[in-house]
Amino acid sequence: MPKHLNFPDLIDIGAPFSNVVVDDRYAFLAGIVAADMPEGRDALGDVGDETRSVLTTIRALLGRLGLDMSDIVRCDVHLTDLDQMDEMNAVYAGFFGAGAFPARTCVQSDKLFGGSLVEVTCVARLREGTTA
Repeated sequence: MPKHLNFPDLIDIGAPFSNVVVDDRYAFLAGIVAADMPEGRDALGDVGDETRSVLTTIRALLGRLGLDMSDIVRCDVHLTDLDQMDEMNAVYAGFFGAGAFPARTCVQSDKLFGGSLVEVTCVARLREGTTA
């Protein structure tokens, strides 16, 4: 049976979804934007700063589960402007080990929550013995 988890100290949401859903093999992280976090709102308007804010929150969520960025197997990245992909990639790459990037899709979305420019959704593989 999946576990539905919320971490209101990390992500302040008022919508009907879980921050993380964990089954027996994977942790599914909801799409995260800088506007979800009070401290991330200061980053709004700069793709690099928003990417850093979002990935820092993802790292913290994974930490709550006993995981880290190396456990991510897939990411979906939404940008409001694909012309800013290089700026996003420059920050994104620094959160993963060299050559150990998750599978990824990057798409352009017309509008993201709170005026954000970047949204990231991840799936992480649980380690043996990990319980959420």
